[in-house]
Amino acid sequence: MSRVADSFWRAMAYCLHPRVIGWSLLPLILLGVLSFGLGYFFWEGAVAAVRATLESWSLVDSLLKWLDSLGASGFRTVIAPIIVVAMAAPVLVVLCLLLVATMMTPSMADLVAQRRFAGLERKHGAGFIAGLSWGLGHTLIALIALVLSLPFWLIPPVALIVPPLVLGWLSYRVFTFDVLADFASGAERRRLLAEHRLPLLALGLVTGYLGAAPAAIWALGALAFVFAPLFILVFVFLSTLVFAFSSLWFAHYALAALQEMRRADTHAERAPDPVMDALPANYATAPPLIADDPEPGPPALDRPRPLNP
Repeated sequence: MSRVADSFWRAMAYCLHPRVIGWSLLPLILLGVLSFGLGYFFWEGAVAAVRATLESWSLVDSLLKWLDSLGASGFRTVIAPIIVVAMAAPVLVVLCLLLVATMMTPSMADLVAQRRFAGLERKHGAGFIAGLSWGLGHTLIALIALVLSLPFWLIPPVALIVPPLVLGWLSYRVFTFDVLADFASGAERRRLLAEHRLPLLALGLVTGYLGAAPAAIWALGALAFVFAPLFILVFVFLSTLVFAFSSLWFAHYALAALQEMRRADTHAERAPDPVMDALPANYATAPPLIADDPEPGPPALDRPRPLNP
């Protein structure tokens, strides 16, 4: 765990590097423009559609009327925006993670390698297309898991546990792959993922909960839903910062683990052999213990013996 803590503090320090700040602007601008545009043009329509759908269900409409009779009429006005946010926020978070992994992680891994692991050999185990395919495939799996778990989000513990777990698993798979893509071979990457699965999963779990934390801005209540487009931009900004930090965290940990693994392999190849070390130094060039027959001809046993006088 010492490497986990060491990587954590190093990632915090690297977040202040000017190049890291500059790299974070591109995914932030892209996702900010996308989310603001969707929120500005489709927010009211999405809320109206969800409200109409809820009111068309007799059971939900009866529940809302019962709440109105109890004086909780305000719940009718906020339930539709809550559902829209609950469906949009995970998609935005996953998309933000994918953009950071694609646009920032390779550059930040290169920065970490230049400053800490200058002698680390690059084996180019995977290219850009392989990394993008890996990220898209795992993102699709994560989105399917989130959609399938949506009905269970009405249970408070499930809503607080499942999304961060899915996001943490996605962070662990995508960030580790992108960090090691340029430095490790395919075999080294698979071995490192197997040997360091638990620490990397721990990093991913922390990332999952940090990535879900920006959703707390919606706890501000009606004010957050009134200014939804603005709060979506704040949400995207915080999510980008979280994943940029997490990418650096994975870079510091994975590259240090890769360097240590290669050193261990090199040491094992050069390990002394006790049997060979017990032999004399000139064993390979020493003459045989039994000298060759100095006289040509048939073997000694087949030669005629001299007669006794």
